[in-house]
Amino acid sequence: MDAIDEATFERHVGAALDQLPEELGRLLDNVVILVEDRHPEEDLLGLYEGIPLTERGDYGDLALPDRITLYRLALCDDAEDLDHLTEEILVTVVHEVAHHFGIDDDRLHELGWD
Repeated sequence: MDAIDEATFERHVGAALDQLPEELGRLLDNVVILVEDRHPEEDLLGLYEGIPLTERGDYGDLALPDRITLYRLALCDDAEDLDHLTEEILVTVVHEVAHHFGIDDDRLHELGWD
């Protein structure tokens, strides 16, 4: 599908985040959600960069936030239409948030989030 503008895409990301269970949202700790057009080196829809909650230990108050990046143009390229894009954004948000909680790709696949 044709790419949607960044502001519209960000609204869809916000709607996807709003669909997460409230308890889960409260547990997100020191993480920022970003939108970029594309990953500079790989063909990715999203990327989690940080220290998962399960591995933090003495994480410290001055640690930089973890980053979840969603790649707008890659997600638009992957979608057939706006409904499909909305679904792919939700799946990508869930996938990357799961990494923040220490859930790996194999477990996500078992749970049907691939």
